[in-house]
This record gives sequence, structure tokens and C-alpha cells, in this order.
Amino acid sequence: MPAVVVFPFDLFGSAGTGAGAKLLGDAVHEILDDTELETRPCRGDALRGTVRVKEHDFDTLGDVADWRKHGRAAARAALKGRDFALWLGGNHLSVLPVLDELGPDALVVQFDAHLDVYAFHDNTEELSHGNFLKHIDGPRPRLVNVGHRDLFLTTSEVAETFEAVYSAADVGADAPRVAAELRATARAAKRVWIDLDCDAFDPSAVPAVAGPLPFGLLPPTFLALFEAVWGPNVAGMSITEFDPGRDDRDRSLNLLGWLVEHVLLKATEGRAAK
Repeated sequence: MPAVVVFPFDLFGSAGTGAGAKLLGDAVHEILDDTELETRPCRGDALRGTVRVKEHDFDTLGDVADWRKHGRAAARAALKGRDFALWLGGNHLSVLPVLDELGPDALVVQFDAHLDVYAFHDNTEELSHGNFLKHIDGPRPRLVNVGHRDLFLTTSEVAETFEAVYSAADVGADAPRVAAELRATARAAKRVWIDLDCDAFDPSAVPAVAGPLPFGLLPPTFLALFEAVWGPNVAGMSITEFDPGRDDRDRSLNLLGWLVEHVLLKATEGRAAK
């Protein structure tokens, strides 16, 4: 039974993204409601009675103070029983509790414009959404980045955290090669988590992000790479950094809403076929 977790934490960077997590949560409810109203056979029938949604709030000081502990408990519950988990977070930092829980036997494939291990003159050493990969609690999962546009970090700095990185330039030069390597790496992993920071997309396709960078992934390319990673060992996916206040005629919402439904159908149909 797929679990959808709406976790709209957005402190320490990208403050508008909490609303984005809630909006995607609303999209999930709309998908499920529309399915219940349909009287003719459709693919959505696989979602009937199979998707559970848990929504979290950060409306009090207590909620905020215990956000990571709260998030780890939510991640453990969502991953329990090896069911598929869809984590709809606020800023990218909101995925840290999931990374805390996955452990070293998991492979995390991150689609992200940034590498999130920054420690430059204007970055704090304290936890933030720009350095959170340095703050994973315990043995960290294996990390692979796809689609970054970083022009600052050295190769040795990147290698301290990432097993492999495929920049947007790498993808643009030879997307089939990148897809083939991702497929091989994902198939060999015990467990895979797909992590999407929405700024991995080119701003022309998804403008609703706080830190847009040019030369991002276009939707068809992303979808091909996503399908290369997808397999029966995918434990879940996180989607973060959607800021609806920056959207343009709901372009980002439409793309992400379609993607959410696509992912839920793949996860549900795949498990039903076993």
C-alpha cells in the first residue's frame, strides 16, 4: 500500500515551499477523489483503497523544534513493510529525515541543480538546506546526483559525498549513456530512493523554484532518466522545492501533478502485478 507523506517543512531556506508540499498533497486527494467518482474501468482503479495519505503541520513551536525527530518517525512509518513511499516535502532539507533512516544499503538518486554540500564564505556550518548532506545522522546512503549545474565545488569535494555525479552538461552531451549507467547502478542496488529537487528542471519548464539555474533538465529527458532508475527495488520518491508563489499559469503545478499521478500508478500497478 503506497504511503504519501506531506511534510511541508521549509525553514532555513526556500520559505514558500511549504505551501508547495501542501498543494501537491491536495493534488493527491484530487486524484483519489476523481478515481472514486469514475464509473468506467480506468488505470486509476489500482489506486482505489490502496493509497494512504498522512499530512503533517508545522504550526506550533513544538512542531518546529521537533521537526527532525518527527520526520524520522514519519519516514520509518512510511518505509515500514517495504511499501512505496511518496514524500512531498517543503524545501530540500525536509528530506533529511528520510536520508537519516535509509541507511548505507540504499542508493539515493538525486535530481538536483545543486549538490548541497556547500561550505563557502557565505554559508553557515550549521544545518541549512544548502549543506544538509553533510549532516546525515549515522551511516549515509549512497548518493548519486543527476542534473547539477554547480560551477564551484572541486572534484575532490564532490567525491567526499557523492558516489557519482552527472551534470546537466553530461546529460546534454550523452543522455543515453547517462541513462544506461543509472540503470545499471540502480539495478545492482538493494534499495533505491529517487529524490527530486524541482530546480533540477530547466526554469522554462518549472519556474516555481527559489533558486532557478539555466540549462536544466527538460521534462522528456528527466522522464527518460527517471524510467532508467525505476525498478522493483525503488522504495520511494521525494519531491521538494516547489514554490507555487513563483509559478507561471500553473505550469509547474501541472507538470508536478502529472508526475505525482504517474509515480503513484507505477508504484501501485507494479506491486499489484507481483
